[in-house]
Amino acid sequence: MDGFFAYITGWSLPAIVCLLVGLGLMIFEMFTPGMGLPGLLGAGALIAAVVLRADTFASALITLALIIVILAIAAFFIYRSFQKGAISRSQIVLNDTIEEKSTSLSDDAAKELIGLEGECLTALRPSGNADFDGRRLDVVSAGEFIEKGSRVRIEAVEGLRILVKKI
Repeated sequence: MDGFFAYITGWSLPAIVCLLVGLGLMIFEMFTPGMGLPGLLGAGALIAAVVLRADTFASALITLALIIVILAIAAFFIYRSFQKGAISRSQIVLNDTIEEKSTSLSDDAAKELIGLEGECLTALRPSGNADFDGRRLDVVSAGEFIEKGSRVRIEAVEGLRILVKKI
C-alpha cells in the first residue's frame, strides 16, 4: 500500500494535465476516422505524461499500463455503444444494408425495359440519365457519345446496368 501511495503522490500538476488532455484527445479520436491531429496530439501528451511522471523505470511502466487500461476500457465502451447504444441510433452510423434484390433488376423488370424508347436528359459519355415515359433511369451507351436530347432505345439490362443505343 505504501508503494501505491508513493506512486499517486508522485504526480506533478503538468504530468496530470498531460495525462488528462492526452486521454481526452485519444478518446475523442476514437469517434473520428483516421489518425488525425487530435490523435497525434493526444499520443504526444500521453508520452509527455509518462516522461514527466517517470522518476523510476517502474513508475514509467505503471503509468504506461494505466494509460493502456484506461484507453482499452474506453474503446470497449465506445465500441459497445456504436453497436447497441445511443451512438448506433444517431445519424453518424449508417444502419442501411444492401440486399441482394437491390443489386440487380429482376428478370421481369429487365424484360419490361428492353425496347423502351426515351430521350437523353444528359449527354451520355458513355453514362448518364434518360427519360422513358416519365421514368428517369441511369443508362449507359456502348461506349459512344450520345448528345443530350437524343432519342435512345434500351437494348439490354445487365444487373443494374441499362445499355441504350441511339435511334
